[in-house]
Amino acid sequence: MSDVRDNAEKQRYELEVEGSMVLADYIRQGEKLLITHTETPPALQGRGLAGQLVKGMLADVRARGLKVVPLCSYVAAYFQRHPEERDLLAD
Repeated sequence: MSDVRDNAEKQRYELEVEGSMVLADYIRQGEKLLITHTETPPALQGRGLAGQLVKGMLADVRARGLKVVPLCSYVAAYFQRHPEERDLLAD
């Protein structure tokens, strides 16, 4: 399993697992990332991989001094479960 990476060309964060891709699509607007969609292939669901992807994505966002607008319901729910990350939410 590889680490979470930002594929800026495709505007998405990726986590490759067993030859498949867990991903989070985004639109960059200045210093904000609008997270529009997350997807985990059916064969990989139920293993916490989307959470691992979001955790890695937020670490990168934090390191780059960006903010997040969670348009995706999964990412919005992640912020509800992880209040320690809410400082990354855009105003």
